[in-house]
Amino acid sequence: MYCAINEKFILIVTTIEKKIKRKNIVGFVISDKMNKTISVQVERIVKHKKYGKFVKKYTIYKAHDENNEGNVGDKVKLIQARPMSKTKRWNLIEILEKKG
Repeated sequence: MYCAINEKFILIVTTIEKKIKRKNIVGFVISDKMNKTISVQVERIVKHKKYGKFVKKYTIYKAHDENNEGNVGDKVKLIQARPMSKTKRWNLIEILEKKG
C-alpha cells in the first residue's frame, strides 16, 4: 500500500496483484543432451473423428532445467512460463519418478 499526503487531501493507492493461472503438464523426458534444457513428451488420448477408435497422440515440449536434474526416462511435472527462447516456454517443477 502506498500513501501520499498532500495539504488538502490524502491519496491512498493500493496495488492489486494479478494472479496468473499457469498450466501444469506431466510427461516423460526423452532428451537431456542440451545444457539446462530437457525435451518432454506428453501423451494424450483422442477419439478418431471417422472411425471412433481412441488413438494416442504425442506432443514434445522443451523445458528449462536449471540444475540439469532431469534424465532420459524420468517422469516430470512442468509449469508454463514466459518464453525463454524460440521453442522453450516451460519450467521443470519437480521430478515425480526417477528411471530406476
